[in-house]
Amino acid sequence: MSQPITLITGGAGFIGSNLAHRLLSLGRQVRILDNLSRPGVEQNLQWLRQQHGLLLEFERADVRDAAAVAQACAGVTQVFHFAAQVAVTTSLEQPREDFAINALGTLNVLEAARARPLPPAVIMTSTNKVYGGLEDLDLAMQGQRYLPVEQAIMARGISEARPLDFHSPYGCSKGTADQYVVDYARSYGLTTLVFRMSCIYGPRQFGTEDQGWVAHFILRALRGERITLYGDGMQVRDVLFVDDLVDAFLLAEQHAPRLKGRAFNMGGGPANTISLLDLLDRIAQLHGERPGVSFDAWRTGDQRYYVSDTGAFQSETGWKAKVAAADGIGQLYQWLAAQHGARAAAQRVAAGVH
Repeated sequence: MSQPITLITGGAGFIGSNLAHRLLSLGRQVRILDNLSRPGVEQNLQWLRQQHGLLLEFERADVRDAAAVAQACAGVTQVFHFAAQVAVTTSLEQPREDFAINALGTLNVLEAARARPLPPAVIMTSTNKVYGGLEDLDLAMQGQRYLPVEQAIMARGISEARPLDFHSPYGCSKGTADQYVVDYARSYGLTTLVFRMSCIYGPRQFGTEDQGWVAHFILRALRGERITLYGDGMQVRDVLFVDDLVDAFLLAEQHAPRLKGRAFNMGGGPANTISLLDLLDRIAQLHGERPGVSFDAWRTGDQRYYVSDTGAFQSETGWKAKVAAADGIGQLYQWLAAQHGARAAAQRVAAGVH
């Protein structure tokens, strides 16, 4: 009898490749569906192939292709659905494409799962943007951070009881997908779960200005390039190291039959909060100099404060973030510095410079 297969859509990306590596290291067979559109992901796929060989299957396809998604779901017992358009700015420029990838792509995954004789469980990554701009939060400035005036939010963060308020085409498309995944448990009895994620960071992340800002800031510093801060830099997020997120995925998979149809906020929580200016200070410690900075206008839907209340998932599964923000940022800096050094050396060799 063949071994059960886990499908990861977007599996060559930052989060997908980290989860795939963990599962493959446990001896599980993994199938990745990815269109390899994001810079750096081919490097992640090559690394996975070198590490794990034949345990890894790869299908180059797009979640907008319903037939390809249905084919990828054949023989699968678990689906982690990560494939997405991930930038608010891109969604504002190309709302139709954003909808097709995030909303219709997710529906394709759900329908492919539902069509199987034994439908696999589906765990999807959503976003804190489903809660909107949080403009009603009373905030005070303390040092170089915004902090909530309400002590309960300061202590625990934003919970799943917060009303949904989709903001920006990205918020709408991911929010639509989020609600479809939740409803397929209710309407069709599928085993589905949603993680509404805050800022995830760690190795194998090739951050850009639009998504993956912790890695993006470090990469700019390594290249000696200026960093643009949109707003005043005092906006606060809770950051979660990717290994801790992978732990959460495995617990979600284990408990999914009991928790199906629920959405959970997922991030580093109040113990792992950082402002953009705080991150610049940490990079200065690691890099030996502070990156150059310029400022621009606030961007659509940018929350001045968002910190996840992960208490619901923690109480259901016992999960807890283990890697402190300062330590995890140090690990990411070392990984990106090694990547940057290797790339620079390869460029020198190619140019005939030693």
